[in-house]
Amino acid sequence: MSNLPDEAFRDTIGTIDEGGNRKFIFPKKPSGKFYEYRKIVSYVLLAILVANPFIKVNGNQFMMFNVLERRFNIFGFPFWPQDFYLFVISMLVGVVFVILFTVVFGRIFCGWICPQTIFLEMVFRRIEYWIDGDRGAQSRLARQEWNSEKIRKRLIKWTIFFLISFGIANVFLAYLVGSDTLFLMIEEGPIKQSSNFIALLIFTSVFYFVFVWFREQVCIIACPYGRLQGVLLDNKSINVAYDFVRGEKEEGRAKFNKKEDRATTGKGDCIDCHQCVHVCPMGIDIRNGTQLECTNCTACIDECDAIMETIGLPKGLIRYASEDEIAKKEPFRFTARMKGYTAVLFILLSVFVGMLFLRTNVEAIILRLPGQLFQHKGEKISNVYTYKIVNKTMNDYNDIHFELIDQKGEIKNVGKEHFKIQKEGISQGTLFIEIDEVLLESDKTKVKIGVYNGKDLLETTSTNFLGPRSFN
Repeated sequence: MSNLPDEAFRDTIGTIDEGGNRKFIFPKKPSGKFYEYRKIVSYVLLAILVANPFIKVNGNQFMMFNVLERRFNIFGFPFWPQDFYLFVISMLVGVVFVILFTVVFGRIFCGWICPQTIFLEMVFRRIEYWIDGDRGAQSRLARQEWNSEKIRKRLIKWTIFFLISFGIANVFLAYLVGSDTLFLMIEEGPIKQSSNFIALLIFTSVFYFVFVWFREQVCIIACPYGRLQGVLLDNKSINVAYDFVRGEKEEGRAKFNKKEDRATTGKGDCIDCHQCVHVCPMGIDIRNGTQLECTNCTACIDECDAIMETIGLPKGLIRYASEDEIAKKEPFRFTARMKGYTAVLFILLSVFVGMLFLRTNVEAIILRLPGQLFQHKGEKISNVYTYKIVNKTMNDYNDIHFELIDQKGEIKNVGKEHFKIQKEGISQGTLFIEIDEVLLESDKTKVKIGVYNGKDLLETTSTNFLGPRSFN
C-alpha cells in the first residue's frame, strides 16, 4: 500500500496559512556534508560579489551596470551605448546557459549560487540562529509576549540586519553608478550627492524588507526563474528528489522500531520523522515530489542522511536524482532537448566572441552634412562632413587627427587639425574632404578614413564622397 500523498498539497504553499495570512518559517539549523560545501561556495561568491565593483582593470571597473547612462563594464571590458548589441547577446548567452543548466540540473542555481539565497541562508539566518536560537527557540520567541528578553533580542537582530542591508545597498549602488561615484558621495556627504543618497536609502529599505519579512517569498512570488523552472524541468532533469520507491515500498512509511527487521516487513525506509520538513527553509515536504518552492538547497539530503546513518539504513533516500532514475532505474542521458540548448548556446557564444574581437576601443562616425552638395575649389571637389568620436578607454588621446586611406586627397578639420579626446570622452565637429576631380571615377565615391593618435591607427570608417556627373 503506497503512502504517497495526493496532489492537494499543490493548492497551498508553506508560507501562507489557511486564512491566507503570512506564515513565518522557522527551519532547523542545517548541518552535514552538503551544508559545509555550500558554506564554502557561498562565502567565496560573497567575496567575489562584494569585491567586483571595487576592482579596476586597465582603469575600468571590473563589473558595472549603469543603466541610467547605458554604460556597462563586464570583466573589465567597457560597453557603451554603441556596444549595446554586445550586451544584449551576452544577456542572451546568460539566459540560455541558465535554461540549459536548469534542464540538466534543475534548480541547483537557486540553492547554491543565487545571491538572495546566499544572503538569506548564509548571513541573515546564521545571525538569527546566533541571537534567537534554533528552530524550537525561534518558534517560542515568536509566540512569546513582548517582554524585556524579546525586545532586547529583536532590537539587536533588527539593528544588525539594518547595518548589513545598508552595506549590501552600498555594494549594489557601486554596481549601478560606479565605485568612484560611491566614494565621491562618501567624501562630499549626502547633501551634495542627494540623489545617490536617496537611492542608497531606498535600496537599504528594500533589502531590509526582503531579509527581515519577505524572505523566501521572493523565490516563490517575485523571482521569474521559479516560474521558468516549471516549464523547463522534465522527468530526466536532476533534482533534489525523494526516492519514493525505496521510501514507501509495499507498506508505506512507518515509525522506526529498533526491534523489527524493516527489510522483512515491507515497510518503506522513510520513518516519517519529518526532519526533512523541519530543516527546509521553504517549508515544504520534499516527499511530495518536485515543487515550485524547492530551491535544491540540499538541507533535506544532509538531514535524511544523518537519520539513515543513525538507524543503520543506507543513505541516499533523498538525493540528487531524476524522476526516471528513481522510478525506472534509468541512468542519466544527455537528451536531444539538452543537445539543442547546447547548440544554441555554442552559436551565441561564437557570435559573441567574434563580435568582441571585432570591437574597437575608439568608435568613429563620419557622415555627410545633410542637404549640402559638393563644392568646386579650383581643380578640387570639396564635401563637408560631421564627425563623432567616442573614446571607450580610460586613456587620454592627445594627438587625434584624420587621414584618407587608399585615396589621394586632403582632410581639413574645422578648428584644430590635431585635437585631444579625454578618457571615456566624446569629440564632435565638422571637417572638409577635398579630392582632385580627375581622381573621381563616378559621382559617388566610397572613401575610407583613418582616425589616428599620432602614428597609431585607432579606427577606420568609410563614407560617400559626391562629385559631378561628367569627368575630364
